[in-house]
Amino acid sequence: MQALFIGQAYIDITFLTDELPTGDEKTIARDYAVSFGGNAVTAGFAAARLGSKPEIMCSLADDWLARMFLDMAAKYGIPIHGRKVHESSLSFIMPKDGKRAIVRCRDDAYLHPFQPLNLEGCRALHLDGHMPDAALHYARACREAGILTSLDGGAVRANTEELLPLIDVAVVSARFCEQLGLGVGETLEYLRAKGCHVGAVTLGEKGMHWYEGDGALRHMPALDVPAEKVVDTNGAGDVFHGAYVHHHLAAPDAGWEEHFRFARAASAHAIQHLGNEASMPRDEDVAKAMGQWPEKAMSVTV
Repeated sequence: MQALFIGQAYIDITFLTDELPTGDEKTIARDYAVSFGGNAVTAGFAAARLGSKPEIMCSLADDWLARMFLDMAAKYGIPIHGRKVHESSLSFIMPKDGKRAIVRCRDDAYLHPFQPLNLEGCRALHLDGHMPDAALHYARACREAGILTSLDGGAVRANTEELLPLIDVAVVSARFCEQLGLGVGETLEYLRAKGCHVGAVTLGEKGMHWYEGDGALRHMPALDVPAEKVVDTNGAGDVFHGAYVHHHLAAPDAGWEEHFRFARAASAHAIQHLGNEASMPRDEDVAKAMGQWPEKAMSVTV
């Protein structure tokens, strides 16, 4: 195991349509995709596609959706440490105009304690805040072992305050800032005060604000992918997380700016494809995106 990813697993059903029917109506989608889903889970699949050897701890039912999920993981060579739930979780996703509407059906009532795993050889832990007891346990264990800890802060969760002091790299969303009632700059200083060595706030097409150590706040613009090329932005952030974890493993002597630039290009590739499965980049896809799309030009204040 090079890296451990812990989170909630979903099966994502993504479809393209101009409107959702209501009442006694029907419509036909232009296209659809069925794939694995979940924040840390998708990040783990992205790291595997790029060449890392992750393992994933996630919710796992005993039903046909779970068997589909295990088949997907086997294709990528990812060992799954499933924590029993009654039924698989589903996401229904409708991308449109660079945004996406989502309906989730989630079962996170775990029937058993999380598994104790051997962390020998593990060099990175990535969490999304789901499965909070396991997240805290493994964050502490990895911190004691000198293993990099990473957090996808898509939302402020019940254990966020307790978890952050154990996190080396915290990459959070605009929603995270809103839930704290803080601006982007204030959120970054909050993460720094919590002890996160690297902190970032991702803002989609507005790029990312970040810091490293005691350094000044910095801005990394998004790549300027033409609007007509953007198909599905859902999961692009998860690909971003998986890509920087992979790049840290593959190029440990590189700085975080280089890790994030690699991840940014991976996300730029992802948004041009429908569904998580088709969005997974290889190294050559990342290199192509790096060379193909310039940075967006914009003035930014925090």
